[in-house]
Amino acid sequence: MNTTESTTLEMILEALLFAADKPLSMPELTRILPDYDSSRIKEALDNLQSHYQVLDRSFVLKEVAGGYEFRSRPEYAEYIIKMLRTAPARLSRAAMETLAIIAYKQPIIRQEIELLRGVDVGGILRTLLEKNLIKVVGRKNIPGKPLIYGTTSRFLEVFDLLDIKSLPELKEIKEMESDEDPNEPFKAEHQQERADEIIAIQEAEAPGKSQQNDETGFEKSSRPSKDISADEDRAEAKRPNNDQVGPSA
Repeated sequence: MNTTESTTLEMILEALLFAADKPLSMPELTRILPDYDSSRIKEALDNLQSHYQVLDRSFVLKEVAGGYEFRSRPEYAEYIIKMLRTAPARLSRAAMETLAIIAYKQPIIRQEIELLRGVDVGGILRTLLEKNLIKVVGRKNIPGKPLIYGTTSRFLEVFDLLDIKSLPELKEIKEMESDEDPNEPFKAEHQQERADEIIAIQEAEAPGKSQQNDETGFEKSSRPSKDISADEDRAEAKRPNNDQVGPSA
């Protein structure tokens, strides 16, 4: 690919990424640009990433949630919040713990989450569903057929992850905790505030956006989240008293 052709492709990609309201994946880009093969598109994207890094602008081109997206740098989040004039929708500690269990143990059912946390999580699951951080991916083939939960693409976007495999391992988390600066006791709280701010920004940018389910191998459920609690209650009533569900492997 000559220099002129490469520059043209980069500008086309730049325009598409600028106009997109979600990360654009390679399959989407090759569908939109049938005249260019995937290797040329990937090369042009790499060039754009390097270009914006060198320019040291307030935003960068990142590969996140299985696609490419322009993202503002974290240090400018407070100004974006002021512009949108919205308070960050904070997740409680209980919600963060529940979300972490789902992220690491998915696919998982409500009873397995409650066995790990030791408390009812019906209300928390509804909150996470409303924020599009988790989704219903099917039903488990056991008595009562309880709903199965997993994370969404929005979850990957909020926590700046390329895919679910990018989640830090337990060993890495322990190493980060041991290396934590004692002069920064509120570091973890600051990181949660940052995640909450991103959620608030995305909600303000697309207030009417509907949930989009990812492709999974499980049976899909398209019912509103408000029906989830009733389903879980009926499933619980149908389950035998001696039925015990253990945590997923």
